[in-house]
Amino acid sequence: MEPEGIKYIFGIPGEENEDLMFSLVGSSIEFIPCRHEQGAAFMADVWGRLSGNAGVCLATLGPGATNLMTGVADANLDKAPLVAITAQGNLDRLHHESHQYIDIKQTFEGITKWNDTIKSPETVTEVIRKAFKIAESEKPGATHIELPEDIAAMEKPSSATPLKQVSTKRPGPHPEVLQQAVEHLKNAQRPLIIAGNGAIRKRASHELAHFSQMFRIPCVSTFMGKGAISDKSDLSLMAIGLGFDDYVLEAVQKADLILTIGYDIAEYAPQSWNPNGTLPIIHIDFEPAEVYEHYEVEVEVIADISLVLQSLSQHLAKHRKHYDTAWFEPVRQRILDDIAGYAPIEGVLNVPSALNILRDIMQDDGLLISDVGSHKMWIGRNFLTYYPNGCLISNGLASMGIALPGGVAASLHEPERQIVTAMGDGGFLMNVQELETAKRVGARSINIVFNDNDFGLIKWKQEMSAGKSAFTELQNPDIPLLAKSFGIKGYRATDAGSLREILTQSLEKQELCVIEVPIETSVNNQLIEKLDNFWNKKA
Repeated sequence: MEPEGIKYIFGIPGEENEDLMFSLVGSSIEFIPCRHEQGAAFMADVWGRLSGNAGVCLATLGPGATNLMTGVADANLDKAPLVAITAQGNLDRLHHESHQYIDIKQTFEGITKWNDTIKSPETVTEVIRKAFKIAESEKPGATHIELPEDIAAMEKPSSATPLKQVSTKRPGPHPEVLQQAVEHLKNAQRPLIIAGNGAIRKRASHELAHFSQMFRIPCVSTFMGKGAISDKSDLSLMAIGLGFDDYVLEAVQKADLILTIGYDIAEYAPQSWNPNGTLPIIHIDFEPAEVYEHYEVEVEVIADISLVLQSLSQHLAKHRKHYDTAWFEPVRQRILDDIAGYAPIEGVLNVPSALNILRDIMQDDGLLISDVGSHKMWIGRNFLTYYPNGCLISNGLASMGIALPGGVAASLHEPERQIVTAMGDGGFLMNVQELETAKRVGARSINIVFNDNDFGLIKWKQEMSAGKSAFTELQNPDIPLLAKSFGIKGYRATDAGSLREILTQSLEKQELCVIEVPIETSVNNQLIEKLDNFWNKKA
């Protein structure tokens, strides 16, 4: 594995993977013991999203493998390169029921791009190279290697040497298909870009920003595409993904041509922004468009995204200088005014007002990692993002519990960068044990916990669909005291002034800490009512 460039493996040691553990001693690969396999998989997941290279996680057989699954599935659906390695019992006991045995390979088939079992030492070099190649190839995702205990104990053949890596690049667009896209752009008056995760993943952001600026085409991002172009650009219409995106959706509906760039429908269903299926779409991606009733495309340009944008710029420049911007400029201003308008209600902090404070203090190139919950919707909608990978949101599998372990991986990957994680009390307690890992490895993430003693997003959805809620209310420990029990600084910010002071000091020091922000349910309800009223009025 060393020639694959692996710096860390995140995981938990077990009896059946001890030979692999012993072999890592003295290698160039550092093993990071975690406190739960799910946390380990989330760390590998976030490492893959940030680096573009496969993050690696390790577990033993049986319950270790099943605990790993949520993080592996998250990486696969979020298109993050990840290689999972699990132990297995001796091959001579797998034909009958035995201790801790489940068919791990079959279990992982539905949540990975590829997986296999190493059945002899002679196949190790090929299996390793294939696992990393498939995980990192477009579209990236998760692969899995099962290593039985008796195979792991064998000596490698003297002839076994790592297989060399060959860099691959997707070809440019087909000239005929490219010309079709150009013709649609020539005839359009109000084109609009929807940038997805792929626009960031292959570092196509530079070309996207150039293309958007050159022809004055506005850009909307999905939650996972935030930062594909800077929200400081006068062409950014921020993010789409709430399901009722108020002002943003207004711009999408006004457009007469949509260019989806690196867009995955798992991020945000086309039905939400193209409900009638009538918007003309140019699909630009590494893979063909999914067959979907609300995503019938006019042209599919399947190639390297950067090369497509370069070619479009060259061809379109022969026909027009730029498009009129008057149609979307008022929309952008309404979005900015709305975001800036959120303030504490009756002195009580709410998520969007807290985000405004964070954005004001945090460096432009800092990283915010969002967990899943009602706060995620506000982060996706309101948190202005200025750099690719400036805001990480899980919106494929959308799993709770990713933020805290994700902050550990981000701190290891970019130790000098400001790293902030944001989570609700629900997501925080799903992987709170990784605070010990964070402390041990010297992570420097600032961890914000929005505490409403509730599964707030579920309550919101229940209220929207049925006008009532059930079984969402929770009780929580003293969160700052809990943080201190891990040897970590813990704070409670009860108003805007205290939050600003705590964030300013914490970001300046970049010292691992937990900041609880109590959120009153009544305040949440007022904000939800505001959004609901807005949408009902537009409808």
